[in-house]
Amino acid sequence: MKQMLTAFAALAVIAAPGSAAPVVGQPAPDFKLADVNGKPVTLSGFRGKTVVLEWNNPGCPFVQKHYKSNNMQKAQAAAAKDGVVWLSINSSAPGKQGHMDGAAAKAFLAQSGAKPTAYLLDPRGVVGQAYDAKTTPHMYVVNKAGTLVYAGGIDDKPTANPADVNGARNHVLAALSELKAGKGVSVASTRPYGCSVKYAGT
Repeated sequence: MKQMLTAFAALAVIAAPGSAAPVVGQPAPDFKLADVNGKPVTLSGFRGKTVVLEWNNPGCPFVQKHYKSNNMQKAQAAAAKDGVVWLSINSSAPGKQGHMDGAAAKAFLAQSGAKPTAYLLDPRGVVGQAYDAKTTPHMYVVNKAGTLVYAGGIDDKPTANPADVNGARNHVLAALSELKAGKGVSVASTRPYGCSVKYAGT
């Protein structure tokens, strides 16, 4: 496992075409993770629907910015209204900031009022590494055909200040609006910002 994680890390650093990191415009890597109730969820199970992937760590100030201001919950609700699937993924390793079991994750959802389609647990970091998820939050949008069409930050205000939510361009909601209108995503890639994902060994 350690060798596999090291290999993933090396590929992420190189970030060359053909590496394990997903590429905007190419098929999004499929995965299977357990949700808070232990039920397996696959990305391919949502083929035919637009999917948002949100890397989450409730202990991260940048994540707290978007949850305490209700910005993330509003985005989740707007997405759900249009039939978009929202998958929150926690790749924090045991003993690291943000790590939760199913019960703790359910308590977080209840306390925060978050309503993703599913909250998925990735304690070994396999899916996070496969997606080269670097920060919490790190956001991805997958279109109905299973193609990755956006990867990067949630918006254009890379701070932990909740006041900066106002006036920010929400890249995820903008991408969803463009997809709904049958357009291409005009801003398909941005630099993610936030806390580093708390993988094992980091």
